[in-house]
Amino acid sequence: MANVVAFGLQWGDEGKGKIIDLLSEFVDIIVRYQGGANAGHTIVVGDQKIILHLIPSGILHPAKVCVIGNGVVLDPSVLVSEIEELKKLGYMEDARRLKVSAFSHVIMPYHKKMDVYRESATESRKIGTTGRGIGPAYEDKASRLGIRVVDLLDRKLFSEKVRENLKIKNFLIKRYYKGEPLRLREVLKEYAGYRSVLKDYVADTPYLIQEGIRKKKNILFEGAQGTYLDIDHGTYPYVTSSNTIAGNAACGAGVPPTAIDYVLGVCKAYTTRVGEGPFPTELTGPEGELIRQKGGEFGATTGRPRRCGWFDVVIVKRAVALSGVRGLAVMKLDVLDEFDTVDICIEYRMGRRVSMQPPMGLKGWVACEPVYERVPGWKTSTRGITRFEDLPVNARKYVQRIEELVGVPIDIISTGAERTHTVMRRNPLASRG
Repeated sequence: MANVVAFGLQWGDEGKGKIIDLLSEFVDIIVRYQGGANAGHTIVVGDQKIILHLIPSGILHPAKVCVIGNGVVLDPSVLVSEIEELKKLGYMEDARRLKVSAFSHVIMPYHKKMDVYRESATESRKIGTTGRGIGPAYEDKASRLGIRVVDLLDRKLFSEKVRENLKIKNFLIKRYYKGEPLRLREVLKEYAGYRSVLKDYVADTPYLIQEGIRKKKNILFEGAQGTYLDIDHGTYPYVTSSNTIAGNAACGAGVPPTAIDYVLGVCKAYTTRVGEGPFPTELTGPEGELIRQKGGEFGATTGRPRRCGWFDVVIVKRAVALSGVRGLAVMKLDVLDEFDTVDICIEYRMGRRVSMQPPMGLKGWVACEPVYERVPGWKTSTRGITRFEDLPVNARKYVQRIEELVGVPIDIISTGAERTHTVMRRNPLASRG
């Protein structure tokens, strides 16, 4: 048995979807443990490009059980659409392969309204939210106003909870944001349709996963977003509303920390960020635009262009320490193929001093300047290469330099979007203890 957490080391969008899809071949159960439909995982299988927001990409493999854990906030409209789309593509023939936690909290229409209104009302302090209602849903969860999936299945209880919540939400929407209030009847009608679909998938997922552990099944825990969007450890307030680091896999899935054998950190061969917030290595000129175009750096959920920059050792090394990362997956190495030289940020300059630790406050993030080490590029295509020794010499040196600076071995290197475009130096599922 080997239970592995795969999660992001940067600001999300690191390519975790491909890694989850790749490793799903070697596991029995795949568990998404936090976040919501603001995550977007793009997987390329042959000629098919599939974008998933809630369902783990392991669903593309036959006979795998995919779990949406209790730590996820669930948008039923997105989930139902994903189920329908996957069925059209020939997947999801067996409903037993997808399990939705009864304890996951449900995103409601008022969460989305509040999200959009709040962002537009604070023009000078935009966070860059996707408007999917993620933050307001987690707020209701923390304030005990949330509605869980198990509540949705109970028609009477659900109706009572929605009625009570609308008294508060409609007051804010109408009086403060000057918006159109929601109608109880319309909300109940919409969610009755979701209830009829979701009832076949709802389960006591912590028990299901714990039984899998007891039976020595291999389990892959999937994180959404990235370390620096973590509500506690990210570039606050420009963060998401959940804990994205590997430690939350235990809480968000309902398993003991001792059940996790290996932590795999996923990062790009460069750095990207969507939305507002600090980004020390951001490139605003032609180099950044080349990375964006070559890497297809546009959000899978929103379509927004991602901000692009050089690889940042400072943030990755801190992320590795926060989550006990034992191996790296470095994605999109091929995007850097055209550069004469490639820069690596090795530390930050803050006034007269330099540091290898990220700043603690937002002012520090804004003030810090990256200190770069420049390495030669390889000017040769790496696309589709599957063996490390077949990579250009300078590409190998770049990978090895990142290994040295971060202090963690690189297990996997992605050399393209397709499953087969991968260098597997070590399979994390082969690890024990």
